[in-house]
Amino acid sequence: MRVTLALPRELGRPEVSRWRALQEAAPCFDNPFLSPEFTLTVGELRDVVRVAVIHDGPEIVGFFPFERHPLGIGKPVAAGLTDAQGLVHAQGVEIDPLRLIKDCGLAVYEFDHLVSGQPLLSGRHERHPSPIIDLRDGWAHYTDALKLQSGKTYKSTLAKSRKLQRDAGPIRHDYATTDLEPLHTLLGWKTDQYRRTGRTDRFAHKWIVELVERLLATQSESFAGVLDMVYVDGRPMAGHFGLRTRKTLVGWFPAYDPHFAKYSPGLIHHLAMAEQAAGSGIEVIDMGRGQKEYKDKLKTGELEVAEGRVARLGPAAGLHWLMRVPVRKTRATVLANPILLRTADKALKTYGRLRTVLPG
Repeated sequence: MRVTLALPRELGRPEVSRWRALQEAAPCFDNPFLSPEFTLTVGELRDVVRVAVIHDGPEIVGFFPFERHPLGIGKPVAAGLTDAQGLVHAQGVEIDPLRLIKDCGLAVYEFDHLVSGQPLLSGRHERHPSPIIDLRDGWAHYTDALKLQSGKTYKSTLAKSRKLQRDAGPIRHDYATTDLEPLHTLLGWKTDQYRRTGRTDRFAHKWIVELVERLLATQSESFAGVLDMVYVDGRPMAGHFGLRTRKTLVGWFPAYDPHFAKYSPGLIHHLAMAEQAAGSGIEVIDMGRGQKEYKDKLKTGELEVAEGRVARLGPAAGLHWLMRVPVRKTRATVLANPILLRTADKALKTYGRLRTVLPG
């Protein structure tokens, strides 16, 4: 195995084509966060992004995109934003993870959404479900499964949709639009949601806003930004921005206008989005790791992602362990305990309410 490092912009057309071919050859890599276009776009905005090109003799057998931070700490590209991480490689190739991170100049590589089939994966890493909407057998098959699994939710969502139209006007759904105006409306809702719930506003970072805008402008058969918005009587009610490959759409930034909250606008939107996605050839909607009520109601299957790190012996790895691992384990304990989770969520929402009314 031989590894060469490159900035994303230094990859030529042959390398990008090879990356895409390796990705499309294995279902476990069918996620737009693992597509070359995602890394290339983030690399335009963040100078910490690198790509390890893995060779076996004259042949390229893998690509490992990562961010290199001080002390040799490696993270996934756009760490904290992505729901699928890891390297894209030829099936059957043997890659030593410790040698790989050494050749990348890293002391540690940490991850929280590592996909299956990875040389980086070991038995000590924590596994987490990533719920999906399975559309491989079509929209009708999905709704039949949903009626059996979450029949009450499905029927009540349709009833609320009818009531919404009686109360406010007709519904219109714009799927896969590339207009910036509804995108900015959606991001404004998301910022308000972050503030209300006490979370950090990702869109306070200018580069993340620019990233989303650039991804929306990226439209090809194998990769695209997907923006869709549901309108009521011409007024935007709910929407979502995500990414797709040919067959997989990932959930990324869903949000809605709180004015319509009593009608369950998120569920109305997700069902509308899933129907349109199925009609456009999407076979799986990956809603991403994380416990959310709407995911439990809409899912018809699960993938698996892992959290952990690969580390070489040394002081940088030791310091990283002290700074990150106990915090990660504490967070995992809270997420696994319903009482602790409700308490933490309530505290965050109280903080969010205070933040919206206090000056500064």
